[in-house]
Amino acid sequence: MDFKRLFTTSGAKGKKNYINSQKKYEIIRTAIYFFISLSLFAAGIASTGTRNNLLTIVAVLGCLPASKSLVSAIMYGKYKSLSEGDAETIEAAAEGLTCLYDLVFTTREKTYPVLHMAVCENTVIGYMPGEKLSDADCAAHLTTCLKVDGCTGITVKIFKDIRKYTARLGQLKGPADTEKITQGIVVTLKSIAL
Repeated sequence: MDFKRLFTTSGAKGKKNYINSQKKYEIIRTAIYFFISLSLFAAGIASTGTRNNLLTIVAVLGCLPASKSLVSAIMYGKYKSLSEGDAETIEAAAEGLTCLYDLVFTTREKTYPVLHMAVCENTVIGYMPGEKLSDADCAAHLTTCLKVDGCTGITVKIFKDIRKYTARLGQLKGPADTEKITQGIVVTLKSIAL
């Protein structure tokens, strides 16, 4: 496993294979955190012969960040990045557009894994495969979030069928006259995603 590549790609929200790389990063980080806590606990018992020592307290407190990291690992573990075949199909259709990959949006009721998004001026489209989730609810949620952040007049459409999505990507091609609007939308989408 290439650890240097793994740790440099984590945190690159919106990039290709973000979920898969972040999943690996969170699992490794969680294992390290728990190992440190268990090592401190074992060292305390080995040095004093009892668990009633200062290192036990430090080990227990070390379980707090380890547990937080475990929650993140579980959250990322539920989702997968866009498959390589679908990515190639979409990239061919989305050439020249501002694209985001592997964004997971959460509401109080549902979680929406949108595997690809394209932004062109005031239009946002996304690809969210899966029959269980409502594309209209996801689009309404994103529209509301964009309005709250000051991005008004934005059209959001989420597709479940990759053929319809790539067809719409082909229609969006063209010069982006308002790069500031596009970048503002991208920043907002990244900030509200997991």
